[in-house]
Amino acid sequence: MTKFVFVTGGVVSSLGKGIAAASLAAILESRGLKVTLIKLDPYINVDPGTMSPFQHGEVFVTDDGAETDLDLGHYERFIETRMKQANNFTTGRIYQSVLEKERRGDYLGKTVQVIPHVTNEIQEFIKRGAGIGTPDAVQVAICEIGGTVGDIESLPFLEAVRQLSLKLGPNNSAFVHLSYLPWIAAAGELKTKPTQHTVQKLREIGIQPDALLCRADRAIPQDEKEKISLFTNVPLWGVISMPDVDTIYKVPRLLHEQGLDGLICDKLRLNTRPANLQRWDSLVHKINHPKGSVRIAMVGKYVDLSDSYKSVNEALRHAGLVNGVQVQISYIDSETLTAQTVAERLAGFDGVLVPGGFGSRGVEGKICAARYARESKTPYLGICLGMQVATIEYARHKAGLKNANSTEFDAHTPEPVIALIDEWEDADGSIQKRDAQSDLGGTMRLGAQTSDVQPGTLAHQIYGDTVTERHRHRYEANTKYLDKLREAGLVISALTQREHLTEIIELPQSEHPWFIGVQFHPEFKSTPWAGHPLFNAFIRAAMQRHGQTA
Repeated sequence: MTKFVFVTGGVVSSLGKGIAAASLAAILESRGLKVTLIKLDPYINVDPGTMSPFQHGEVFVTDDGAETDLDLGHYERFIETRMKQANNFTTGRIYQSVLEKERRGDYLGKTVQVIPHVTNEIQEFIKRGAGIGTPDAVQVAICEIGGTVGDIESLPFLEAVRQLSLKLGPNNSAFVHLSYLPWIAAAGELKTKPTQHTVQKLREIGIQPDALLCRADRAIPQDEKEKISLFTNVPLWGVISMPDVDTIYKVPRLLHEQGLDGLICDKLRLNTRPANLQRWDSLVHKINHPKGSVRIAMVGKYVDLSDSYKSVNEALRHAGLVNGVQVQISYIDSETLTAQTVAERLAGFDGVLVPGGFGSRGVEGKICAARYARESKTPYLGICLGMQVATIEYARHKAGLKNANSTEFDAHTPEPVIALIDEWEDADGSIQKRDAQSDLGGTMRLGAQTSDVQPGTLAHQIYGDTVTERHRHRYEANTKYLDKLREAGLVISALTQREHLTEIIELPQSEHPWFIGVQFHPEFKSTPWAGHPLFNAFIRAAMQRHGQTA
């Protein structure tokens, strides 16, 4: 029977529920349990695909083409189980499903209400995410509920998991609550009152936490733990200190040493082998003992919020671990780059990376960055939009297409080297159609797709004969201009198997040591254990420019 752990948060958001949930999952997995994680998001958007990265951070994409919360990226980086569409759902998706059932008449004339219809639907989605009733059913499903206790949006989710816990019976569910203890400098002490109040709010709903993870900028003293235990009715051994750490990969060891996994296994009556966190200890050792460093300029327009590029940041750091170096990332606002300033701004970096994005703002700065990297022979990695701006730059300055642009940025450009495609094969093999009037949500090329790689290319050295990566984009390199670009010297090193759409471009290695643009998002498949072959190669190229060897 599948057991459940429900992770909630209080006081403020962005405390690290996703990291805490993923870390607990990693410890349980090290005990030999089959684990998965599910994220419940209380916003009304059907998925985060149409939300600004400034508001929500990165949109993570799964193999089956789901646009999901960035916490699913943490999940995949911490445990072996791969996430799917069923591992993330929102209030919007729940209400969409309920209303579709109501229109079909599935409720047999009943008045549709939050309780029981919405809460029952939430429970069904949770069971689906845990694989209950299928061969993929897990032993433990950790369900993270977004938002903070007390928000009106999250009330149906909290009520749903309260009901589900009751239905599951004793020893089949546990509740972990993440709270915040502020340090008041004037008083010289940590304050427990916000934590007392958030647990009080949770208990009013009918949920008694089994463990409290107390976030603070420092360790929680024993007397404060005792006070928290007394006022929250959580046993003392369930009050766990979660101070700030210099790397998220220290969190599994931090939680294990305070007995969180033992507490959960006792509550759920799970008889397992001892936790083995050797791989995490080795990982932290490598992080703390780099043999050198490289400087990477990340040129984007969401640089004011690092969570916008969470998976890219982690993929660069993973590649640094594989190559034994610390990757120092500098965020360059593409809106501030011009042809006159780009050389001065990017000089001294060992590599330039242009990540994905949408809209015309800052695009000309990204084109300037691609040109600088090409002409200065600086290693360049363009991801999604980063590939497209590199294509536009090459078309303008090498292929004689002076007005080259994307129809995303200029609908009437006379030389649309990047354009909207109207038909493509989706991750599940189905044929999708779209035009400029189509809905924005869920209409991109999404999920894992396979492409053939041209032998003798840099891409072939990295990937071999085929490449399977996850996609999230609406515009493509226009097939009408490929021959002209090839004639000018651009190498199209990978094409989709059905539509022959451009997947990878590169410069000949005789002209540039390392210059690649990819239409997909390789960062989504990077892990701290092996990195990702494309990022690993990029960092090696940056090291060579810096005069280092792996």
